[in-house]
Amino acid sequence: MRDLPEIRKDIDRIDNELIALFRERMDCAKEVGNYKKANNIPVLNRQREEEILDNVQQKGGEYGSYARLLFSNIMELSRALQHNIICSGKELRNSILNAPPFPKSQSFTVAYQGIKGANSHEAALKLFPDAEMKHYKTFEDVFEAVNSGEITFGVLPVENSTAGSVSAVYDLILRYRFYIVGALDMPIDYCLAGLRQSELEDIDTVWSHPQALSQCANYTEAHGFDPVPCANTAVAARDTAREKRLNVAAICPYKAAEEYGLKIMDDHLQDNPYNSTRFIVISKQLYISGDANKISLCFSLPHVTGSLYSLLCRFNSLGLNLTKIESRPIAAKDFEYLFYLDFSGNAQSEDVVDLLSQLSEEMPEFSFLGNYSETKA
Repeated sequence: MRDLPEIRKDIDRIDNELIALFRERMDCAKEVGNYKKANNIPVLNRQREEEILDNVQQKGGEYGSYARLLFSNIMELSRALQHNIICSGKELRNSILNAPPFPKSQSFTVAYQGIKGANSHEAALKLFPDAEMKHYKTFEDVFEAVNSGEITFGVLPVENSTAGSVSAVYDLILRYRFYIVGALDMPIDYCLAGLRQSELEDIDTVWSHPQALSQCANYTEAHGFDPVPCANTAVAARDTAREKRLNVAAICPYKAAEEYGLKIMDDHLQDNPYNSTRFIVISKQLYISGDANKISLCFSLPHVTGSLYSLLCRFNSLGLNLTKIESRPIAAKDFEYLFYLDFSGNAQSEDVVDLLSQLSEEMPEFSFLGNYSETKA
């Protein structure tokens, strides 16, 4: 058996040879890109790639699957180079580079789901302190109000640090494909609010939104309360005040308790003391400000083994940090999914706009959903 320094010496020699061969191969890929540009030939040739990968795997012997993965990555990077030569995705590239910054004027109308005192209402006020507010019963009502032009922006919760994604909102994002033009990470603190005549020992039932009930599940279980879901945390507070039942209390924000004249019977109910919810701002108009730091996309994947890995390879090659990936089933299609993806970056930087343009040409059902600033309340 050879000693380690000797083996490493061989590895260094082989690596140097591989680097030289890789550069030579990428030079060839560049020539291919120029030829395809001159002859108007698409960059992606899936059949040829699969034939090459099958051949590589066969020739790789006991390392066949590793060889396939290596060459898959090389092909992914070769395609990226060719897309840049051809200047793929011109329409998307132009819309990103020419997008106006987020308007500073507050003379517009903002929608949120629920009623006054809800967390969404509070988030909307923090994002748009001087705008006119309109509330809607459901998440889809907010999307429809944006769609019709009745309001300019909609504010919606998408993810909680304890309860996870708000799946209904992600489904609507993927259906409507509106732009996300802002985001807010807001701490969420719940209280138990009941009638002024009630005492804590009188309570056996709590009303709240399912997300809030999930975030306070340990508290509810520890007190033996019967959780009853409502349309919204503020609706729960309002209905508690209206129903005037001594045994019922709402799990709601403090402002909702104050708004509907309820007594705070207990506080800080959430299981996670660092509980927070991420809210997004949706718009039919694309805005990108200079300080935008998060990008959202959606797409489906071709039915090819390793297609998700190959996609992520491109993000890794540019050092881009993915912050979320969410899959949602495609309606009326068995076991087919749309993917929602967030990553850090500014879409108007050269590397990122190149990447987005490449993906727009290759990913089925691709949509650029926006580039925006995410702030903390």
